Amino acid sequence: MRTIALSTFTAAVFLAATPAAAQDSRPAWQGFHIEALAGLDHTIHQNGGAVVYGMGVGYDLQAGRAVLGIDAEATDSTFRGCTRNVISVNDRLCASPGRELSIGLRAGIIVSPHVLLYLKGGYANARFHVDYDDGTPAGTNNFNFSQNLDGLRVGGGAEFRLSRNAYTRVEGRYSRYEHGGGDRGQAVAAFGLRF
Repeated sequence: MRTIALSTFTAAVFLAATPAAAQDSRPAWQGFHIEALAGLDHTIHQNGGAVVYGMGVGYDLQAGRAVLGIDAEATDSTFRGCTRNVISVNDRLCASPGRELSIGLRAGIIVSPHVLLYLKGGYANARFHVDYDDGTPAGTNNFNFSQNLDGLRVGGGAEFRLSRNAYTRVEGRYSRYEHGGGDRGQAVAAFGLRF
């Protein structure tokens, strides 16, 4: 996934660097966009945090100072939380949220020629991995499994125009998953290109 994401983003940077037509009349905050993102990932009810990284795509429409759009992301996380002595002495239970796919809508207001403030909400699907080691040499009770959980994501942030095509943004978001899958908070920064 990392290789494909890096190749896609590199190609997008190359295409965006090509001079645009002199008569580009579309609104400044409108069009297709692609971005790379990274930030902090914290799964609530687990100790510690991790790094989240991935790619996003979307399309925005501008009407006056209002911007409405759709976003989709594919991310992964380095998070791995472990607890000892869960069922018996010296056993270990580890959980890690893996890849997350999301799609949602966002609505924003242009507060200056270079700043957009927005809120967003939508669907998220995360893959959680669980590993259990019973702490014995035989490991007769060891197990592991993965499960995909659906959830809802809400968030908000600010986007800053760097040029006609380039932007950066900062965003905070919160996801809640079904079947007691837990809650997740993230703070991310992104660099993107608009076409």
